[in-house]
Amino acid sequence: MKFSLVERIQNDDGANGAAPMASPQIAHDAALLDAYSRAVVETAERISPSVVFIEAIKTFLQPGGAPARGRREARGSGSGFVFTPDGFVLTNSHVVHGADKIAVTLSDGRRFDATIVGDDPGTDVAVIRISSGRLITAPLGDSEKIRVGQLAIAIGNPFGFQYSVTAGVVSALGRSLRSESGRLIDNVIQTDAALNPGNSGGPLANSLGEVIGVNTAVILPAQGICFAVAINTAKFVAGQLIKNGKIRRAYLGMGGQNVTIPRFVVRSQQLKAETGVLVISIEKPSPAERAGLQEGDVIVALDDAAVRSVDDLHKVLTDARIGACCELTLLRRSQKISLAVVAQEAVV
Repeated sequence: MKFSLVERIQNDDGANGAAPMASPQIAHDAALLDAYSRAVVETAERISPSVVFIEAIKTFLQPGGAPARGRREARGSGSGFVFTPDGFVLTNSHVVHGADKIAVTLSDGRRFDATIVGDDPGTDVAVIRISSGRLITAPLGDSEKIRVGQLAIAIGNPFGFQYSVTAGVVSALGRSLRSESGRLIDNVIQTDAALNPGNSGGPLANSLGEVIGVNTAVILPAQGICFAVAINTAKFVAGQLIKNGKIRRAYLGMGGQNVTIPRFVVRSQQLKAETGVLVISIEKPSPAERAGLQEGDVIVALDDAAVRSVDDLHKVLTDARIGACCELTLLRRSQKISLAVVAQEAVV
């Protein structure tokens, strides 16, 4: 018969009538330890069968190399998890982006070739698919319900050590993380559950065995500062990738940088913010050129949304603005003017 740590302490009442060895505080701590262990074990047992090991191969030609002799392969690996019974797997974009061949190994040892359904470098989320039956799916949670300090359990394949489990807590919510495409990923979860190369794309789960995030990055050489894309973001992106193969975003065709606006201009023009986006280049042809935007203009709003930075401009250029006539508010030689612009769909 097996006993928990609490039961062993409570039964150890001191042989031959001796005083009990365990104080109430020790028994309380032991109960917490048992509860913590059970939560981690049960979550790992529930989620691990859904976790996959991903190997990606990218073929490229060396500069000046002949096709036959200059061909080289770059290999990488990461993690992912099955989230639908028909073989859709969620992972990070940077794990599979540009790969010519993808192999997926399930927890039971079965190995399959996978195809990319779609990937979005802007949120570092990708969906791949395998053709297999008898798949175990990971239950997806609601990242809006998580709280700072709650248990966070990461499962993945760090450095190829498959199906490794680490545990920690949710350290912070609402973080922003710069993706490889340069866009900001919003509502990122910060955790101290240890992540290493190879964990990318694996699930971050709560104590109920629900996936609350997709592990994506660590801060080096810091210790215990790791990040996961919130599962609500991943669910939205995955749905769009399955439907369209990509995330549609609006495009103006201009280059810009953040700039501070003099306070007297802010007051005289009744602006909402003291910063904006300075236009430093305009593509030809582009919606920006057709609208009459000029280098040196400072964009301060798009429709009713204030534009304080390049990141703000990215946020408001959603698919809803593709083909729609928008009002661009800007400063031109300290005077506020408005231009009508029709954004087009960005080509990735």
